[in-house]
Amino acid sequence: MTVRVGLYQFGPFRLDPEAGILFHGGEPTMLGQRAVALLRRLLENAGAPVSKDALVEAGWGGLAVADNNLTVQIAALRRVLADTGDAASWIETLPRRGYRYVGPAVATRVPDASAAAALASAPTLPEKPSIAVLPFSNLSDDPQQAYFAEGMVDDIITGLARIKWLFVIARNSTLIYKDRAVDVKRVGRELGVRYVLEGSVRKAGRSVRVTGQMIDASTGAHVWAERYDRSSEDIFALQDEIALSAVGAIAPSVRKAEIERVRRKRPDSLDAYDLVLRAQPDVDSGMPEQVTRALALLERAIALEPTYALAHGNAAMCHHCLFLRAGLQEVNRAASIRHARSAIVYGQDDALALTWAAFSIGMDEHDRAAAFTALEAALAISPSSALTYILGSVILGWGGEAERAIEWSEWGMRLSPFDSWVWAAFDAQAMSHLLRGRYEEACRAAYKAVQANPAHSITYVQLAAALAKLGRLDEARAAAARVLELQPAFRYSRQFAGVDCAPALAEALGGALQAAGLPE
Repeated sequence: MTVRVGLYQFGPFRLDPEAGILFHGGEPTMLGQRAVALLRRLLENAGAPVSKDALVEAGWGGLAVADNNLTVQIAALRRVLADTGDAASWIETLPRRGYRYVGPAVATRVPDASAAAALASAPTLPEKPSIAVLPFSNLSDDPQQAYFAEGMVDDIITGLARIKWLFVIARNSTLIYKDRAVDVKRVGRELGVRYVLEGSVRKAGRSVRVTGQMIDASTGAHVWAERYDRSSEDIFALQDEIALSAVGAIAPSVRKAEIERVRRKRPDSLDAYDLVLRAQPDVDSGMPEQVTRALALLERAIALEPTYALAHGNAAMCHHCLFLRAGLQEVNRAASIRHARSAIVYGQDDALALTWAAFSIGMDEHDRAAAFTALEAALAISPSSALTYILGSVILGWGGEAERAIEWSEWGMRLSPFDSWVWAAFDAQAMSHLLRGRYEEACRAAYKAVQANPAHSITYVQLAAALAKLGRLDEARAAAARVLELQPAFRYSRQFAGVDCAPALAEALGGALQAAGLPE
């Protein structure tokens, strides 16, 4: 008969020796296997000294190792415990003798058969992020208005289901929770999902208020919350509008939560999906040093899964950045286009992969017609894809289509007001207003771009140009100095050639940037 190893519960931590994982609350920590083995030995002897030899035996199987190896592992253990304040002091050093656990009382338990059976019968979490949309509560005085709440849920589920990287529970599986007070953590366990979306609808006369909140079912933490107040002139159009806005905001919120979750995983446990998520913040930075780090992770992901469209799309974006901001090397331009084409081939049903690919095709291959074919395909799959509108606005902006660029940027920000790429939407607005001679509006948009991403050189390019057009040359020169600090080799004529800047925009920007002191 197989005997389950006991679990050790102490303070907010739980050690599962069989899995080799230390949990903080419901989340796994990044504690390595040797440190886990040391912690187990210390907990087994809680309150009593454990010699260095005994710890070396536990961690290294009796191999001869230098004392500093043990010191390093104990330090790593203390760092993880320190997440809860004074928990680092739970491991006491006994000079020349060893160490002793002196923290909260340790409870040891072996899961009973019924608990094990319940755990076995619960659905396992899918590899990709998963979400269940619970029936919304009808808070209206009229019970007949429940159809509106049900329609909202149907539209949100449909919109989320179009997002390839998201696993969405079908509505039939969530109907059992209708008109019930629910424990979100329990719902997560019962349905096998990481995120749960719940909400309510209150309709009174011509006014409608819809609230929604998304919760991480493993921790109970709020990931996203929003309230929509509308007038119900056309109830079905209103339903569509709110559902589209909700889906547009939920998708990037889930990605941010997933990035944070993956950051806590052990580096040696990352699969292709994890690697892409871990690379994402550096991809979003748009600057050479960061995207070079991201490329190393993305190349690992592609080696594990050569047809992973999203990995190719992100790699295309990285090479685009290196091309424009690290010397305009043809090798980067070619790599950007190559990865973009792979993303299109492998990502016919992936709106995000198609969006990244379209940007490289439009910006680096200078084929804006092909780029918008891919962008339109992305929007056909997922009409709520804010990033598609945002990156499309940048392509339109550099192409001199000012009014359309502003329209696309505004719609992208309406779908996802706090998107990590919102700075690019403001960039598109800044250059478009400048092209149309609206210098005050251009300046406001450029300031917002800088505020959203102060480490990106192009945001300061737009600001320097707008300030110069307003005659505020001292401020324009300060912005120009920041451009060169972030991108020392910047030359505006080379930037314009790199993105195939529309002649009228190049003329408008060029004169302003020259006045600001940026080299041609």
